[in-house]
Amino acid sequence: MKTMEKRTLKVQAPLDVPASARAVYIANYRTLTSDVGRVMLMAGDQKVEHLNDDFFGPGIAPEDADPEHLFRIASQARIGAFATHLGLIAHYGADYPHIPYVVKLNGKTNLIKSAQRDPVSSQWHTLEQVARFREQSGLDIVGVGFTIYPGSEFEHDMLQEAARLIFEAHQLGLPTILWAYPRGKAVANELDPHLIAGVTGLVASLGSDFVKVNYPKVKKGSVAERFKEAVVAAGRTKVICAGGKEVGAEEFLTRLHEQIHISGSAGNATGRNIHQLPLDEAVRFCNAIYAVSVEDKSVDEALAIYQGT
Repeated sequence: MKTMEKRTLKVQAPLDVPASARAVYIANYRTLTSDVGRVMLMAGDQKVEHLNDDFFGPGIAPEDADPEHLFRIASQARIGAFATHLGLIAHYGADYPHIPYVVKLNGKTNLIKSAQRDPVSSQWHTLEQVARFREQSGLDIVGVGFTIYPGSEFEHDMLQEAARLIFEAHQLGLPTILWAYPRGKAVANELDPHLIAGVTGLVASLGSDFVKVNYPKVKKGSVAERFKEAVVAAGRTKVICAGGKEVGAEEFLTRLHEQIHISGSAGNATGRNIHQLPLDEAVRFCNAIYAVSVEDKSVDEALAIYQGT
């Protein structure tokens, strides 16, 4: 397979990006998508979402217990950006100033289960605070992220927050990524491909640049073919897939290749499949994911990068 030719990506800024911020928006978009329109997002928001379950225990590299492990990987690997919460960026960013960051603006723990209450996740920081932090720190803040739970009885609050956040972020020249997971008592199957397509269309209506969803499951047929519905429903909002639970490298890379080349997705956002590995291996796996997501490498070529051969 031919390697994707490096080019200057033509970016059309949404109309809610003012003329004064369009150059900043376009530069951030190009960084986030490695100037080819696809995303390799290293996700580090699980410190909130999964507490320490993803960072300590059997099968997890001992260095993953330290939050700085995330920054070490992101600084050494090939990524589009590293997504995590502002508090961690504030503590570690001075030592890792060259990482492009996506600031995750909300989060919730996994302690309260859906059987107790439908999920809700409120905004932690205002966009004004993000703008002040960007100016004061000098860090490369290339976007913001926010999680919504369509189907939750609290979806109206999250949708309102998301709509305002997207508008305000665009005013600052910041692309947006919505983590969008249908959950709650009203949702019978959160991995239904038709429901996920509905969610990507919802996020397009909110005006986000990207939507991160879980890859669906199907009882029969090709899941990659079924996932096309979600990509088409999103229109100009680009769809990226969550890395999901830990799987083998070949299975992960094969699934990612199918998501891009069969479904038409725009890349991935991967966390635990990367950071639970020792540093050297985590960097190599990041680079393998980048090779598939951004450089159009084959699964075999990416596996060779991971295996160091």
